[in-house]
Amino acid sequence: MNVSLANVTLVIQYRDSFAKAVTKNVIVVALGISINYINANLIHTFHKHQIFNTNPRYILFIHLVVNDMIQLTVTIALFIFSYTLRRFNVSLCCFFILLALFTTENTPLSLACMVVECYVAVCLPLRHAQICTVRRIYLLMGLIWATSAVSVLPDLFISLAIEPLDFFHSPIFCMRETIFRNPHLLKKRDVSYAVFLVVVWLTILYAYFRIMIAARAANTDAKNAKKAMNTVLLHGIQLLLCMSAYVAPLLKQFLGFLFPENYTDSLFACYIIIQVLPRFISPIIYGLRDKTFRTYLAKDLTCKVTMATHPQTVFRNPS
Repeated sequence: MNVSLANVTLVIQYRDSFAKAVTKNVIVVALGISINYINANLIHTFHKHQIFNTNPRYILFIHLVVNDMIQLTVTIALFIFSYTLRRFNVSLCCFFILLALFTTENTPLSLACMVVECYVAVCLPLRHAQICTVRRIYLLMGLIWATSAVSVLPDLFISLAIEPLDFFHSPIFCMRETIFRNPHLLKKRDVSYAVFLVVVWLTILYAYFRIMIAARAANTDAKNAKKAMNTVLLHGIQLLLCMSAYVAPLLKQFLGFLFPENYTDSLFACYIIIQVLPRFISPIIYGLRDKTFRTYLAKDLTCKVTMATHPQTVFRNPS
Protein backbone atom coordinates (compact mmCIF):
# COMPACT_ATOMS: atom_id res chain seq x y z
CA MET A 1 0.00 0.00 0.00
CA ASN A 2 1.18 3.55 -0.73
CA VAL A 3 2.68 5.17 2.38
CA SER A 4 0.46 8.26 2.17
CA LEU A 5 -2.68 6.15 1.81
CA ALA A 6 -1.51 4.06 4.74
CA ASN A 7 -1.39 7.24 6.82
CA VAL A 8 -4.95 8.06 5.76
CA THR A 9 -5.94 4.62 7.02
CA LEU A 10 -4.32 5.45 10.37
CA VAL A 11 -6.40 8.63 10.64
CA ILE A 12 -9.61 6.69 10.05
CA GLN A 13 -8.63 3.75 12.25
CA TYR A 14 -7.40 5.60 15.36
CA ARG A 15 -10.15 8.06 16.19
CA ASP A 16 -9.94 10.51 19.08
CA SER A 17 -12.14 10.20 22.13
CA PHE A 18 -15.07 12.61 22.39
CA ALA A 19 -13.33 14.76 25.03
CA LYS A 20 -10.08 14.94 23.05
CA ALA A 21 -11.93 15.76 19.83
CA VAL A 22 -13.86 18.60 21.51
CA THR A 23 -10.67 19.97 23.07
CA LYS A 24 -8.81 20.01 19.76
CA ASN A 25 -11.70 21.67 17.92
CA VAL A 26 -12.14 24.34 20.61
CA ILE A 27 -8.40 25.15 20.50
CA VAL A 28 -8.36 25.39 16.71
CA VAL A 29 -11.53 27.51 16.48
CA ALA A 30 -10.39 29.85 19.29
CA LEU A 31 -7.01 30.39 17.60
CA GLY A 32 -8.66 30.93 14.22
CA ILE A 33 -11.17 33.48 15.50
CA SER A 34 -8.46 35.38 17.41
CA ILE A 35 -6.05 35.55 14.48
CA ASN A 36 -8.74 36.43 11.94
CA TYR A 37 -10.10 39.17 14.23
CA ILE A 38 -6.64 40.75 14.42
CA ASN A 39 -6.18 40.41 10.66
CA ALA A 40 -9.62 41.92 9.97
CA ASN A 41 -8.61 45.03 11.94
CA LEU A 42 -5.36 45.22 9.99
CA ILE A 43 -7.28 45.11 6.69
CA HIS A 44 -9.69 47.79 7.93
CA THR A 45 -6.81 50.09 8.87
CA PHE A 46 -5.08 49.45 5.53
CA HIS A 47 -8.13 50.39 3.45
CA LYS A 48 -9.06 53.36 5.62
CA HIS A 49 -5.77 55.26 5.26
CA GLN A 50 -4.24 56.16 1.91
CA ILE A 51 -0.73 56.16 3.36
CA PHE A 52 -0.89 52.34 3.33
CA ASN A 53 -2.79 51.46 0.16
CA THR A 54 -0.30 53.42 -1.97
CA ASN A 55 2.77 51.85 -0.33
CA PRO A 56 4.10 48.66 -2.04
CA ARG A 57 5.36 47.21 1.25
CA TYR A 58 1.97 47.44 2.95
CA ILE A 59 0.17 46.20 -0.17
CA LEU A 60 2.29 43.04 -0.09
CA PHE A 61 1.66 42.71 3.63
CA ILE A 62 -2.12 43.03 3.35
CA HIS A 63 -2.11 40.51 0.47
CA LEU A 64 -0.37 38.11 2.85
CA VAL A 65 -2.94 38.86 5.57
CA VAL A 66 -5.91 38.22 3.25
CA ASN A 67 -4.27 35.04 1.98
CA ASP A 68 -3.70 33.87 5.56
CA MET A 69 -7.32 34.57 6.51
CA ILE A 70 -8.57 32.46 3.61
CA GLN A 71 -6.10 29.68 4.36
CA LEU A 72 -6.91 29.62 8.06
CA THR A 73 -10.67 29.64 7.50
CA VAL A 74 -10.55 26.83 4.93
CA THR A 75 -8.20 24.57 6.90
CA ILE A 76 -10.19 25.07 10.12
CA ALA A 77 -13.37 24.17 8.22
CA LEU A 78 -11.68 20.99 6.94
CA PHE A 79 -10.45 20.24 10.46
CA ILE A 80 -13.97 20.51 11.87
CA PHE A 81 -15.46 18.52 8.98
CA SER A 82 -13.00 15.70 9.67
CA TYR A 83 -14.60 15.26 13.11
CA THR A 84 -18.24 16.05 12.33
CA LEU A 85 -19.06 15.01 8.76
CA ARG A 86 -16.14 12.57 8.46
CA ARG A 87 -17.00 11.90 4.80
CA PHE A 88 -18.56 14.21 2.22
CA ASN A 89 -18.76 14.69 -1.53
CA VAL A 90 -15.49 14.51 -3.46
CA SER A 91 -16.29 17.58 -5.59
CA LEU A 92 -16.87 19.75 -2.51
CA CYS A 93 -13.77 18.33 -0.86
CA CYS A 94 -11.77 19.08 -4.00
CA PHE A 95 -12.81 22.75 -3.85
CA PHE A 96 -11.66 23.09 -0.23
CA ILE A 97 -8.41 21.22 -0.82
CA LEU A 98 -7.49 23.30 -3.87
CA LEU A 99 -8.19 26.56 -2.02
CA ALA A 100 -6.13 25.37 0.95
CA LEU A 101 -3.24 24.33 -1.32
CA PHE A 102 -3.30 27.63 -3.23
CA THR A 103 -3.14 29.75 -0.09
CA THR A 104 -0.63 27.51 1.67
CA GLU A 105 1.81 27.71 -1.23
CA ASN A 106 1.18 31.45 -1.63
CA THR A 107 2.46 32.22 1.87
CA PRO A 108 6.19 31.45 1.47
CA LEU A 109 6.16 33.02 -1.99
CA SER A 110 4.60 36.19 -0.57
CA LEU A 111 7.13 36.30 2.25
CA ALA A 112 9.96 35.88 -0.23
CA CYS A 113 8.62 38.82 -2.26
CA MET A 114 8.37 40.93 0.90
CA VAL A 115 11.98 40.12 1.71
CA VAL A 116 13.05 41.10 -1.81
CA GLU A 117 11.16 44.40 -1.46
CA CYS A 118 12.97 45.00 1.82
CA TYR A 119 16.27 44.18 0.12
CA VAL A 120 15.59 46.76 -2.62
CA ALA A 121 14.63 49.37 -0.01
CA VAL A 122 17.82 48.83 2.02
CA CYS A 123 20.39 48.01 -0.65
CA LEU A 124 19.00 50.03 -3.59
CA PRO A 125 17.23 52.96 -1.90
CA LEU A 126 17.64 55.35 -4.84
CA ARG A 127 15.97 52.91 -7.23
CA HIS A 128 13.28 51.63 -4.86
CA ALA A 129 10.59 54.03 -6.11
CA GLN A 130 11.23 53.01 -9.73
CA ILE A 131 11.47 49.25 -9.09
CA CYS A 132 8.70 48.78 -6.52
CA THR A 133 5.77 50.62 -8.05
CA VAL A 134 2.18 49.87 -7.05
CA ARG A 135 1.41 48.49 -10.52
CA ARG A 136 4.37 46.11 -10.41
CA ILE A 137 3.40 44.96 -6.93
CA TYR A 138 -0.08 43.99 -8.14
CA LEU A 139 1.49 42.18 -11.11
CA LEU A 140 3.77 40.39 -8.65
CA MET A 141 0.76 39.30 -6.60
CA GLY A 142 -0.80 37.88 -9.77
CA LEU A 143 2.45 36.05 -10.49
CA ILE A 144 2.36 34.51 -7.00
CA TRP A 145 -1.11 33.07 -7.63
CA ALA A 146 -0.11 31.92 -11.12
CA THR A 147 2.93 30.09 -9.73
CA SER A 148 0.79 28.30 -7.18
CA ALA A 149 -1.68 27.42 -9.94
CA VAL A 150 1.08 25.86 -12.04
CA SER A 151 2.01 23.72 -9.05
CA VAL A 152 -1.50 22.70 -7.92
CA LEU A 153 -3.86 22.60 -10.92
CA PRO A 154 -2.09 19.73 -12.77
CA ASP A 155 -3.19 17.46 -9.92
CA LEU A 156 -6.81 18.37 -10.64
CA PHE A 157 -6.54 17.99 -14.41
CA ILE A 158 -4.78 14.63 -14.17
CA SER A 159 -7.34 13.36 -11.66
CA LEU A 160 -10.20 14.47 -13.93
CA ALA A 161 -8.60 12.55 -16.78
CA ILE A 162 -7.84 9.28 -15.00
CA GLU A 163 -10.52 8.96 -12.31
CA PRO A 164 -14.00 7.58 -13.12
CA LEU A 165 -16.86 10.07 -13.08
CA ASP A 166 -18.56 8.25 -10.19
CA PHE A 167 -15.55 9.01 -7.99
CA PHE A 168 -16.34 12.75 -7.95
CA HIS A 169 -19.87 12.09 -6.69
CA SER A 170 -18.89 9.67 -3.93
CA PRO A 171 -18.36 10.45 -0.22
CA ILE A 172 -14.77 10.47 0.98
CA PHE A 173 -12.59 11.37 3.97
CA CYS A 174 -11.31 14.74 2.82
CA MET A 175 -7.51 14.85 2.52
CA ARG A 176 -5.20 15.65 -0.36
CA GLU A 177 -4.05 12.02 -0.53
CA THR A 178 -7.62 10.74 -0.92
CA ILE A 179 -8.50 13.23 -3.68
CA PHE A 180 -5.29 13.14 -5.73
CA ARG A 181 -4.47 9.51 -5.06
CA ASN A 182 -2.44 8.59 -8.11
CA PRO A 183 1.12 7.63 -6.99
CA HIS A 184 2.64 9.79 -9.75
CA LEU A 185 0.85 12.84 -8.33
CA LEU A 186 2.40 12.19 -4.93
CA LYS A 187 5.86 12.03 -6.53
CA LYS A 188 5.11 15.21 -8.48
CA ARG A 189 4.09 16.91 -5.23
CA ASP A 190 7.38 15.97 -3.54
CA VAL A 191 9.43 17.19 -6.53
CA SER A 192 7.56 20.51 -6.78
CA TYR A 193 7.92 21.06 -3.03
CA ALA A 194 11.66 20.43 -3.29
CA VAL A 195 11.97 22.97 -6.13
CA PHE A 196 9.97 25.56 -4.15
CA LEU A 197 12.09 24.86 -1.09
CA VAL A 198 15.40 25.44 -2.88
CA VAL A 199 14.35 28.50 -4.92
CA VAL A 200 12.62 30.33 -2.07
CA TRP A 201 15.35 29.66 0.48
CA LEU A 202 18.13 30.74 -1.89
CA THR A 203 16.23 33.97 -2.60
CA ILE A 204 15.65 34.62 1.09
CA LEU A 205 19.16 33.81 2.24
CA TYR A 206 20.69 36.02 -0.45
CA ALA A 207 18.41 38.94 0.45
CA TYR A 208 18.96 38.51 4.21
CA PHE A 209 22.74 38.43 3.92
CA ARG A 210 22.76 41.51 1.69
CA ILE A 211 20.43 43.34 4.08
CA MET A 212 22.59 42.48 7.10
CA ILE A 213 25.75 43.58 5.33
CA ALA A 214 24.12 46.86 4.30
CA ALA A 215 22.76 47.41 7.84
CA ARG A 216 26.21 46.98 9.37
CA ALA A 217 27.80 49.30 6.82
CA ALA A 218 25.19 52.03 7.23
CA ASN A 219 25.54 54.82 9.75
CA THR A 220 22.58 53.93 11.90
CA ASP A 221 22.16 54.10 15.65
CA ALA A 222 22.16 50.95 17.77
CA LYS A 223 18.40 51.05 18.37
CA ASN A 224 17.50 51.03 14.67
CA ALA A 225 20.10 48.36 13.93
CA LYS A 226 18.70 46.14 16.68
CA LYS A 227 15.13 46.61 15.40
CA ALA A 228 16.22 45.66 11.87
CA MET A 229 17.94 42.54 13.14
CA ASN A 230 14.87 41.57 15.19
CA THR A 231 12.67 41.98 12.10
CA VAL A 232 15.03 39.78 10.11
CA LEU A 233 14.92 37.17 12.89
CA LEU A 234 11.11 37.18 13.01
CA HIS A 235 10.92 36.85 9.24
CA GLY A 236 13.36 33.95 9.44
CA ILE A 237 11.25 32.14 12.05
CA GLN A 238 8.07 32.76 10.09
CA LEU A 239 9.61 31.56 6.85
CA LEU A 240 11.05 28.49 8.55
CA LEU A 241 7.59 27.57 9.84
CA CYS A 242 5.92 28.26 6.49
CA MET A 243 8.53 26.35 4.53
CA SER A 244 8.00 23.38 6.83
CA ALA A 245 4.74 22.90 4.90
CA TYR A 246 6.91 21.67 2.03
CA VAL A 247 8.40 18.87 4.13
CA ALA A 248 5.14 18.16 6.01
CA PRO A 249 4.22 15.09 3.88
CA LEU A 250 7.53 13.40 4.70
CA LEU A 251 7.24 14.42 8.35
CA LYS A 252 3.72 12.97 8.59
CA GLN A 253 4.88 9.72 7.03
CA PHE A 254 7.72 9.51 9.54
CA LEU A 255 5.42 10.22 12.49
CA GLY A 256 2.90 7.69 11.22
CA PHE A 257 5.64 5.06 11.19
CA LEU A 258 6.88 5.92 14.69
CA PHE A 259 3.56 6.58 16.47
CA PRO A 260 0.74 4.84 14.57
CA GLU A 261 -1.64 4.85 17.55
CA ASN A 262 -1.03 8.55 18.25
CA TYR A 263 -1.02 9.61 14.62
CA THR A 264 -4.01 11.97 15.01
CA ASP A 265 -2.17 13.79 17.83
CA SER A 266 0.89 14.12 15.58
CA LEU A 267 -1.28 15.56 12.80
CA PHE A 268 -2.81 18.04 15.24
CA ALA A 269 0.63 19.21 16.40
CA CYS A 270 1.80 19.55 12.79
CA TYR A 271 -1.31 21.54 11.91
CA ILE A 272 -0.84 24.01 14.77
CA ILE A 273 2.89 24.48 14.11
CA ILE A 274 2.83 24.54 10.30
CA GLN A 275 -0.54 26.10 9.46
CA VAL A 276 -1.67 28.21 12.45
CA LEU A 277 1.48 29.56 14.12
CA PRO A 278 2.93 31.32 11.01
CA ARG A 279 -0.40 33.16 10.61
CA PHE A 280 -0.05 34.46 14.15
CA ILE A 281 3.42 35.89 13.45
CA SER A 282 2.37 37.90 10.36
CA PRO A 283 0.33 40.54 12.27
CA ILE A 284 3.18 40.96 14.78
CA ILE A 285 5.88 41.81 12.24
CA TYR A 286 4.11 44.60 10.37
CA GLY A 287 0.84 45.17 12.21
CA LEU A 288 2.17 45.61 15.74
CA ARG A 289 5.93 46.19 15.39
CA ASP A 290 5.68 48.69 12.54
CA LYS A 291 5.42 52.11 14.20
CA THR A 292 3.34 53.77 11.48
CA PHE A 293 0.85 50.93 11.16
CA ARG A 294 0.64 50.53 14.94
CA THR A 295 -0.20 54.22 15.38
CA TYR A 296 -3.08 54.18 12.90
CA LEU A 297 -4.31 50.80 14.15
CA ALA A 298 -4.42 52.10 17.74
CA LYS A 299 -6.41 55.16 16.62
CA ASP A 300 -8.93 53.01 14.76
CA LEU A 301 -9.34 50.60 17.68
CA THR A 302 -9.73 53.51 20.12
CA CYS A 303 -12.41 54.99 17.88
CA LYS A 304 -14.25 51.65 17.80
CA VAL A 305 -14.11 51.33 21.58
CA THR A 306 -15.36 54.90 22.03
CA MET A 307 -18.27 54.33 19.65
CA ALA A 308 -19.17 51.06 21.39
CA THR A 309 -18.99 52.36 24.97
CA HIS A 310 -20.01 56.03 24.54
CA PRO A 311 -22.09 56.33 21.34
CA GLN A 312 -23.73 59.49 22.67
CA THR A 313 -20.39 61.33 22.58
CA VAL A 314 -19.81 60.31 18.96
CA PHE A 315 -23.26 61.09 17.60
CA ARG A 316 -24.00 64.01 19.88
CA ASN A 317 -26.21 66.76 18.46
CA PRO A 318 -23.92 69.73 17.66
CA SER A 319 -26.52 72.18 18.88
